[in-house]
Amino acid sequence: MDGGGRLLRSMSGSLMPSVLRSTHAGEHVAAFATAKGFDPGPRERSPRRRAFVVKPIERRVPRGLGSLLTVALFAASIGYGIVRGGHYDAVVNAIGTPDVALARASGFGLDRITIAGLNEMTAREVLQAAGIDERASLFSVDAEAVRERLLAMPLVQEATVRKLFPDGLQITLVEREPYALWQRQGEVFVVSADGKIIDTLRDDRFLRLPLVVGEGANERAVAFAKLLDTQPSLKPYIRAGILVGQRRWTLKLDNGIDVRLPEDNAPEAMARLATLVKDKGLLDKDVLSVDLRKPDRVVLRLTEEGASALADAQKSKAKAKGNAT
Repeated sequence: MDGGGRLLRSMSGSLMPSVLRSTHAGEHVAAFATAKGFDPGPRERSPRRRAFVVKPIERRVPRGLGSLLTVALFAASIGYGIVRGGHYDAVVNAIGTPDVALARASGFGLDRITIAGLNEMTAREVLQAAGIDERASLFSVDAEAVRERLLAMPLVQEATVRKLFPDGLQITLVEREPYALWQRQGEVFVVSADGKIIDTLRDDRFLRLPLVVGEGANERAVAFAKLLDTQPSLKPYIRAGILVGQRRWTLKLDNGIDVRLPEDNAPEAMARLATLVKDKGLLDKDVLSVDLRKPDRVVLRLTEEGASALADAQKSKAKAKGNAT
């Protein structure tokens, strides 16, 4: 009994030794007191510990990561072998750079290229100027850079370039219209109607255009073409128009005859020339030049053969006249 007359309960002998022997006595005492309905107080409570749940490693790794890493390792090994073997340039020339090849493999190649507005140019010329070939991908094409390269072409006046995902490219062009050929200092240029040079003559596609020769003739090409239109029957025989002194035209016919036209009233002189060709057979004569600058006369300059023949004819005529008298 204690001093208050209360009976003390006996404690199991096996419990206390276990508490004393424990290195975590506070924990065991707290557990014992709680089990018996006693509260040991805040000083006796054990500190609360946060629990951590460890997930299995197969649940922490994203699905398919292993396969992706395997493919990446395999690709890296191939790339290393290509570089070490000195075959990188050959591979790039065949299929393009790695980023372009990957884009094409992903469906972003250039499988549909449309070019609108072609008249004088060909699709091959446009693609070569744009720097686009079969190894390109949609991502490797810089639309603005392609447009600038196309505008640098002499025949291109306007250009529009649009990407059409996933694998298309649209190029729309406005060509300058070639109007005439202009020969200056032994070189022939293709010029527009306003006389601006489009390009040098590189092939025979523009040989159908009228040819003008001389300083300033490029700016008078429209006037020359209108002069030819006054006598369409003469067009097949006219090789070129030579601007003399930037004032008047001399026609060069395809048989070598030069026809000098006046500065004023050139259409009337063209009509006289058409009559000489049709009625007098001028193109079949041994003539070097025809001067039509005077409205009331035609001056012919003959070849040596023509002059000799004319002299013989005059002698024969004079002899015949003398015999008659």
